[in-house]
Amino acid sequence: MDISTPKAPAPPTPEPPTTEQKRAARGATRPGDRIFLALSRGSGIFLLVVMAAIAVFLSLRAFNAISKDEANFFTTFEWNPTSEPPVFGIAVLAFGTVVSSIIALAIAVPVSIGIALFITHYAPRKLGGPIAYVIDLLAAVPSIVYGLWGALVLVPNLVGLYGWLDEYLGWTGIFEWSGGAPRALLTVGILLAIMILPIITNVSREVFRQVPQMHEEAALALGATRWEVIRMSVLPYGRSGVISASMLGLGRALGETMAVAMVLSPTFDINASLLDPGGGTFAQNIASKFNEATENGRDALIASGLVLFVITLLVNGTARIIIERRKEFSGANA
Repeated sequence: MDISTPKAPAPPTPEPPTTEQKRAARGATRPGDRIFLALSRGSGIFLLVVMAAIAVFLSLRAFNAISKDEANFFTTFEWNPTSEPPVFGIAVLAFGTVVSSIIALAIAVPVSIGIALFITHYAPRKLGGPIAYVIDLLAAVPSIVYGLWGALVLVPNLVGLYGWLDEYLGWTGIFEWSGGAPRALLTVGILLAIMILPIITNVSREVFRQVPQMHEEAALALGATRWEVIRMSVLPYGRSGVISASMLGLGRALGETMAVAMVLSPTFDINASLLDPGGGTFAQNIASKFNEATENGRDALIASGLVLFVITLLVNGTARIIIERRKEFSGANA
């Protein structure tokens, strides 16, 4: 009996490329594609160069100021770079910037998501269109206008809210109010929330509109209510987009200048209560002191700007990490 080794099957003959594949291969080497690739790559490199130049400039000027500072730059509750010797620190500015931005996000994000969901899933088209248009107009209002409105309208009308918070929540210490004009960090947070609300709403609205219609129809076919459709299909799909929108709003809140300067009564003190006047932010301090500052004073302000620059980079980096980690749970990848 002849037992022979079976022969391996011959490899399949590759099919000739189709006309579309030939066109795609030719198109990858077209002059227009090469020019566009070069321009895109150059734009990205140029952006990195600009960021590096800003970082180097801020670092050099900050080193000049910090090297002359006789106090701890990160923990000192004083800003007097023109004294002999110079004494200044960013503890109050960092606290005010972070706290006011957190207040703004805590107020703006839920409201923005609610508005975006209402426009995309509840409101009829004749009503949703005008609301979206008004939200877009709010994004175009200059900061100085928000500041004037905050100083002349918002501040006087917050007296009642401050009194109510002091009466019912003053025992916590956070909402204790000793009277006076409500020019405190809570007022700044409310104003910043109004300013960043259009950004978060517009981005969230566009993300929610990209939810595949089949996802929503499948949930409805299974008997889900409209809210259950939103909770199971829309919000998981748009989670990364909402986080990105929130970070965009946070970036504006961190760097807002004139509106904060017109509403806040700055002092270099940290109060336990959010209702007591005082505190400050990086941008507000730079705007209010830059013109009258000496050379060393300007270097000190630039040093505080470097800290704000680093905080912004850390916030954006954290947002990217969160988005990457949550991407696998997003309905966008289903």
